[in-house]
Amino acid sequence: MTEPGLATDYFDGRSARPRRVRLQLRGGRLLIIDDTPTSASAGVIDQGTPLRSAALDEVRWPERTRHGARIAHLAGGGELHALASADWDAFVAGAGLREGFVVRSQQSWRAVLAVSVLLLVLVAAGWRWGVPLLADATLAVLPASVDAQIGEIALQQVEARWLAPSQLPAKQQADLRAAFDHAVRSGAGAKPAPYRLEFRAARIGPNAFALPGGTIVMTDELVQLVEGDEAAVVGVLAHEYGHVRGRHGMRQLVQATLLGAAGSLAFGDFSGLLAAAPALLGTLGYSRQLEREADGEAIALLRAAGRDPAAMAGFFERLARWRAERGETADESAFGIAFSSHPADAERIERFRAAARQ
Repeated sequence: MTEPGLATDYFDGRSARPRRVRLQLRGGRLLIIDDTPTSASAGVIDQGTPLRSAALDEVRWPERTRHGARIAHLAGGGELHALASADWDAFVAGAGLREGFVVRSQQSWRAVLAVSVLLLVLVAAGWRWGVPLLADATLAVLPASVDAQIGEIALQQVEARWLAPSQLPAKQQADLRAAFDHAVRSGAGAKPAPYRLEFRAARIGPNAFALPGGTIVMTDELVQLVEGDEAAVVGVLAHEYGHVRGRHGMRQLVQATLLGAAGSLAFGDFSGLLAAAPALLGTLGYSRQLEREADGEAIALLRAAGRDPAAMAGFFERLARWRAERGETADESAFGIAFSSHPADAERIERFRAAARQ
């Protein structure tokens, strides 16, 4: 007597050598019959001796793949392997087992393509809106003392690599400090954000940058570039003060950390990013929006101090000539914090000239 069944290989969990068996379904159980096929007809073999049986709900059926052997794991140990994937799939379907939506979708290139496009959209939306919103929420609960601590560490690292004591005359430094302080007191309201102004000689050329906690660094080379023009210096410092008020440095650091954390979920450890976090403050450029916010602060403080915003337009033109003489672009600047090409210098020059006309 013969009964329909499926020829497959059985591993008992103790030996690496498979045994050729036949699978049958009887009364909701999977019957494993020790019997080598004697007929060439697919799926029909002689009645043999049952090795073991298992309830269908005790058998684990791994997800079907497009290629490779079909496998089933038996309770208590042991596996079934079948290379005849079409026969196996028909047998499983006959047992009343239905694949889930995810498994069926994985076998459809249309579904895979749709999910891939959706994933790209979600990643782009997270980059565009999710990370900034999460950074805002983080900054809202992050005390200002954290900014100050990170700012001090960053200043020490930057000084060790790029900066040296200022060579500007003490009186010139004092005059520039007084001019900027007057602009801050005139335009920042009753509660100005605390800041500390430092002058340094540097190998990074004309530059200025703001660190978390309120430290603003201006290089001697920048003062020399504008030939000591107080209005231009005040405008540059006011721009950096805008970064201080908006906590832009910490925002960029938090966003970089969030992105690093997200990357670690997909690609592995990101402890190296955390270790280098203070140094990142010296290399991360601000976004277009943050640069525009800082430029708006510069315009407001210059106006409040009775100075012409056009001084900043003149500064950018001088900076462009200085770069052109050295064959550099804005993107090649050593720091790229205060004066990146985002937004473009031409756009910023026009904005300051328009402010001057108003």
